[in-house]
Amino acid sequence: MRKQSADGSQTSVLHPKGSLGWTNVLGVRVSAVNLTSATGLIQSAIEDGRKEYVCVRDAHGIVRCQDDAELRSIHNRAFLVTPDGMPLVWALKRAGHLESDRVYGPDLMLSVFDAGRSKGVRHFLYGATTETLEQLQARLLAKFPEAQIVGCYAPPFHQLSLQEETDIAERINRSGADIIWVGLSSPKQELWMARMRDRLDASMLIGVGAAFDFHAGLKRQAPRIIQRSGFEWVFRLLCEPRRLWRRYALVVPTFISLTAFQRLGLRKFPIEDEVFGSSAPRAVAVKV
Repeated sequence: MRKQSADGSQTSVLHPKGSLGWTNVLGVRVSAVNLTSATGLIQSAIEDGRKEYVCVRDAHGIVRCQDDAELRSIHNRAFLVTPDGMPLVWALKRAGHLESDRVYGPDLMLSVFDAGRSKGVRHFLYGATTETLEQLQARLLAKFPEAQIVGCYAPPFHQLSLQEETDIAERINRSGADIIWVGLSSPKQELWMARMRDRLDASMLIGVGAAFDFHAGLKRQAPRIIQRSGFEWVFRLLCEPRRLWRRYALVVPTFISLTAFQRLGLRKFPIEDEVFGSSAPRAVAVKV
């Protein structure tokens, strides 16, 4: 099983969560998955009673991790860091993970809802606004009538106090949810999942960001051909130029230049041992 080592070179290692393949993209462990395998891994983790979280990651999030050690550590402790953007898919394929493919947040949400219908998986929707959640829940139930949505909550926009977080955790736990879908902006949703993970009984927390708005019918998704091209950012920029132009003016050249440095060996992007924590297993070399 050939994977990338901490400094980006090719080696054979085990993911700290098990034998799942991955590749190092600028110091972030990106999981070697596709939509089918990611759905299956999430379903298996729920059946096994594991308590994990999933980061759905694009190039923007990878760049954000460069100057934020906490955010980078959160990603590297995740059960999965799925390749939400085509540049991450291409990085996985270059590293030899030929079956890897894009795991787009909105697609992952629908796929997991579909897979969970026959197994009685219970879903909780956290994020967005009350109006968005109402439309989202109605549309999901129209598509998956057998789905069990056991609760939803639109958090206040201010920084939550410790008491508010405690109340929210108790509310979610009372619902008996197996999966908490988190529809906050990034990196807010990743920080929330990591902070709340140990206080929630649900097996899986999955941050899907704008998927709430897309499935509620409030935002338009890019056509599939554009999604697969690697230029979805151009479509989003044209849809929301005022909000996104600064982001992409920074992200696109930064990601291209840093990944070029990594591929050419001009700069190291190690995955630090300390992200695993004192009790988690380290990656170990294995033979192929």
